[in-house]
Amino acid sequence: MTAPVFVVEHLRAGGGQYVLDGPEGRHAVSVKRLQPGEEVVLTDGAGRYAVCDVIGTEGKDRLIVHMSTVDEEPEESPRITVVQALPKGDRGELAVETMTEVGVDAIVPWQASRCITQWRGDRGLKALGKWRATAREAGKQSRRVRFPEVADATTTKQVAALLAGADFAAVLHESGEEPLATAELPTEGEIVLVVGPEGGVSPEELTLFQEAGAQAYVLGRTVLRTSTAGTAAAALLLGRTGRWS
Repeated sequence: MTAPVFVVEHLRAGGGQYVLDGPEGRHAVSVKRLQPGEEVVLTDGAGRYAVCDVIGTEGKDRLIVHMSTVDEEPEESPRITVVQALPKGDRGELAVETMTEVGVDAIVPWQASRCITQWRGDRGLKALGKWRATAREAGKQSRRVRFPEVADATTTKQVAALLAGADFAAVLHESGEEPLATAELPTEGEIVLVVGPEGGVSPEELTLFQEAGAQAYVLGRTVLRTSTAGTAAAALLLGRTGRWS
């Protein structure tokens, strides 16, 4: 089993003894009950990490470790960004959790015209905070050291601009004549995939996205919920681009 991952704000170079405290230290000591001799990974969530040996504990929330060297994991290529229309209820967190687990690099919340959920004011900020916290926790659980970026909520025009700058731009839509499984994919650069809401991408949105250079693709014979479609499509892309090899 791989070593558990804990998040720290900064990783200093040079190694030596390090004390993990606060909520992360409490989780390591009181929940994981780590013992001397076990390994842990400390990361800033942005690619920098250190594999450490547990020396001991102090109280219920301080884990003392020996840190050797700090390494940095390079960014993956091609980079995969999923534009996720806002689902109902807590399905947004489910989408973020599973997309993080499979290896998506960035998640962009999208306020599509057919979204029932609306992110406005404090409610929107709270929902965005939940998405980001979910990405962090799922990143730790899946042993990632580079967590996905969760962007601010975007408009349809902003999504179109994102698609225009991509090396491969796709929209999951029933009008697609080609399966995503047979699309010609780049070996580097940026892949941007749009997942619509439960009511689907509107004709006006699809036209705007196509004008920006995106193409409509179908994923398979079954109809997936918006909260699972992005994960399934991302897994397909990760396998086909060689990132899972």
